[in-house]
Amino acid sequence: MAELLSVENLTMRFGGLLAVDTLSFTARAGEITAVIGPNGAGKTTVFNCITGFYRPTSGQLSLTHAGGHGFQLQSLPGHRIARVARVARTFQNIRLFAGMTVLENLMVAQHNTLMPNVASGLLAVFGLGGYRPIQARALDKARLWLDAIGLTERADDVAGALPYGAQRRLEIARAMCVDPVLLCLDEPAAGLNPRESDELSALLLRIRGGEIGDGCSILLIEHDMGVVMRISDHVVVLDHGKKISDGTPEAVRNDPHVIAAYLGDGDEGLE
Repeated sequence: MAELLSVENLTMRFGGLLAVDTLSFTARAGEITAVIGPNGAGKTTVFNCITGFYRPTSGQLSLTHAGGHGFQLQSLPGHRIARVARVARTFQNIRLFAGMTVLENLMVAQHNTLMPNVASGLLAVFGLGGYRPIQARALDKARLWLDAIGLTERADDVAGALPYGAQRRLEIARAMCVDPVLLCLDEPAAGLNPRESDELSALLLRIRGGEIGDGCSILLIEHDMGVVMRISDHVVVLDHGKKISDGTPEAVRNDPHVIAAYLGDGDEGLE
């Protein structure tokens, strides 16, 4: 697989606190890369640097699309990382528009496609212009993701009334409506029961495999080791801002540095 994201010597300081220390790793196109580590290891800080919420103290974050078009993410504002470099993310705490319907959440995610065509929308009132086909395509995409996450029958329900696991799936679907090349998920399995975790894992594998939409590479922060080991192609382990392991799930599972720093004396947490 071709390299999609290259993180080189990423460093992030907050005053005297060194949160990320010269971190380097790569994420390949068409794969799920998991970033794991104990609380305070620097995982979310790495995500915030990649997605433009923080400007790194130093280091390079290079994203290369198919065809060779490249972006230096550390130099871009967050809105351009999302819209132009096509990096989407979710957060530890669900950030749906709780008062909107399920369908409206998926439509509002496509505002960058719809809003530049307001003038066309005015023409469409008189049967002119091209807004209606644009709106129809947005609805088709929303319906595709409603079906993928099993919420078609709840399209008109208020998003805040959904069960917790369904809200998690909706948040991922909303992120996918912007057609990202890289989807960054911050603890998507947090708070899920075993059945919901299995549903989430199946959804992410279908996204990675291109069974829904055009396919997408995934960068994942997760504490649920069952999910990580089942779906990841590549795992990066952090401890106190430094990388201590980098490889396949099986290699990481058996790495003594990981067992010592993250899992204690046994490996039961990686089963």
